[in-house]
Amino acid sequence: MKKEKIYRVFSHLPELATERLTLRKMIVADASDMYEYASRPDVTKYLTWNPHPDRDFTREYLEYLGNRYSAGMFYDWAVVYEPDCKMIGTCGFTAFHCNNDCAEVGYVLNPEYWGRGIAVEALEKVLEFGFENLGLNRIEAKFMEGNDSSRRVMEKVGMTFEGIQREAMLIKGVYANVGVCAILASEWRARKRK
Repeated sequence: MKKEKIYRVFSHLPELATERLTLRKMIVADASDMYEYASRPDVTKYLTWNPHPDRDFTREYLEYLGNRYSAGMFYDWAVVYEPDCKMIGTCGFTAFHCNNDCAEVGYVLNPEYWGRGIAVEALEKVLEFGFENLGLNRIEAKFMEGNDSSRRVMEKVGMTFEGIQREAMLIKGVYANVGVCAILASEWRARKRK
């Protein structure tokens, strides 16, 4: 996979849809919805970023992302829960390893929507896009040790737990153990046939 393809695809982020969700570009109008969950310490406990301090911070962040989208250098979708017409989180790619046809995915969801299978639904759509549209061979996801619910999401979409990388990331001043799960294109296709 070539970097140029990534830039080309993501500079015009395609909208994706599932039964309950629309995955689309994040926009400044999402600031209130995003702040609702991004300001919560329980949401960011196992993430690399700190809670958003105020709505202005969230709005400025979304303005910044607009420029990143235009350059084809941001690979995350807003997750919109259609029954409520509300942006409730994000799901998408966090990194590409083009030489190896490999990518990493991540997601975050408003706690008011936890336990409904929404993260699984969104992640399945992103995996489909990665394997079918981008031609990836491997997609992986990482979680901080202790974030069992995130690992369950990964396993529900067919990812295999591959182990813990000890003190692999410096997060908020602490070296964290990081779990890795992954799915290969051949495994994803086999699941799709079932």
